[in-house]
Amino acid sequence: MSAELTTTPSATRPRQGLHVITWGCQMNVYDSARMSDVLRPLGYAPVETAEDADMVILNTCHIRERATEKVFSELGRLRKIRDERMQEGKSRTVIAVAGCVAQAAGEEILSRAPYVDLVLGPQTYHRLPEMVARASRAGGAVIDTDFPTEQKFDFLPEQAAPQSTGNLTAFLTIQEGCDKFCSFCVVPYTRGAESSRPVSSVVAEARRMVASGVREITLLGQNVNAYHGLDDQGRSTTLAELAALLADIPGLARIRYSTSHPRDVEQTLIDAHRDIPALMPFLHLPVQSGSDRVLKAMNRGHTADEYRESIRLLRKARPDLALSSDFIVGHPGETEQDFQDTMQLIRDIGFASAYSFKYSPRPGTPAAGQPLQVAEDIKDRRLAELQALLREQQDAFNESLVGTVQDVLITGLGRKPGQLAGRSPYLQPIHFDGPAELIGQIVKVSITIRRTNSLGGVLTRETALAC
Repeated sequence: MSAELTTTPSATRPRQGLHVITWGCQMNVYDSARMSDVLRPLGYAPVETAEDADMVILNTCHIRERATEKVFSELGRLRKIRDERMQEGKSRTVIAVAGCVAQAAGEEILSRAPYVDLVLGPQTYHRLPEMVARASRAGGAVIDTDFPTEQKFDFLPEQAAPQSTGNLTAFLTIQEGCDKFCSFCVVPYTRGAESSRPVSSVVAEARRMVASGVREITLLGQNVNAYHGLDDQGRSTTLAELAALLADIPGLARIRYSTSHPRDVEQTLIDAHRDIPALMPFLHLPVQSGSDRVLKAMNRGHTADEYRESIRLLRKARPDLALSSDFIVGHPGETEQDFQDTMQLIRDIGFASAYSFKYSPRPGTPAAGQPLQVAEDIKDRRLAELQALLREQQDAFNESLVGTVQDVLITGLGRKPGQLAGRSPYLQPIHFDGPAELIGQIVKVSITIRRTNSLGGVLTRETALAC
């Protein structure tokens, strides 16, 4: 980082407004917060709207359909805001595009939207202060979408506050990139090869989060169960071993991880679900299809029965384990029998929740150029059938919890007076009456009602008396 970026202490810099718009996955949420941390020494502080911002960052996602066009639509809106601010005599708004769309379409962004100042890929946001300085000196656009050899995490300042969905739950990126090269996925091209943070870096950040009040941490990675960070002795460490280390941090009550790949479900991780109480009994394990023929075309590297066997072993280790997954319908060449194989896998396993999508081509991915693309009306029909089955299973799982007692992490106030809101071990929202003093605690709640997307309950007698 150049010397000119540190000549003025942050305490004496004039405050500048920063507004970050985040699309996509939980890792993007984490990245957006860390970009704010990186810019803090330059005098940038978060503001609520783009109209009040001296700098706006679009942190983009390339997974969803028409992602690039959505970025250009938002850039058009930001250009109008910039023009209006300048007409009012305010400072010129710096516009930056970050994330996976920036990585995949950086040159196109500068060609179609030459008013953009900064374009940076997801592996380079630690260089953001330097890019701001370069843009200021040169007066033109700066693009950085390389895959640098250095670990970006080694160059980040300590965060100002937990990167969280509140002060009690937090996301913590431990692994990035992907070596799997699924035929439909752009992640290997936008996030690069698999890379894991060192153990000491992860543990230190987790300790800072807990010291700030965090009770639950979700470990993030494109293939988080492929984690192999080095410890202080240079030894490769598994996700199971890392979870055990984090579980020893006083005050950290819950650990989750997302997203996993079936090829990386090792016995050590299965055992960790049995042996580490803080590791929540809820696992997101995307399978995408139940057809071996489609799984091969997707380059998933596993069969449907291998997935079933992993689930069997996980449930044997942790009988109360609940599952979430991802499904894609209409991958090129998918037949009706392939689709029915997927439906059968869903029936065989049973899911507490899931995400499901129609296949849509991603430029540059192998599947985009394959023949036998499935017609949209067929994809629509298959997706509707699949989602109906998944909704039936989700409702059945939620209904099965009525009459049980669940440990609930209270995260805040509910919508109604005297009501509290929290999360079950299975990530379901749960609402019940109780005193605000319980926020931040894990309490026992008797589940009395299932709603469409949440549960209702009452504090157990023992908990209520303790209040």
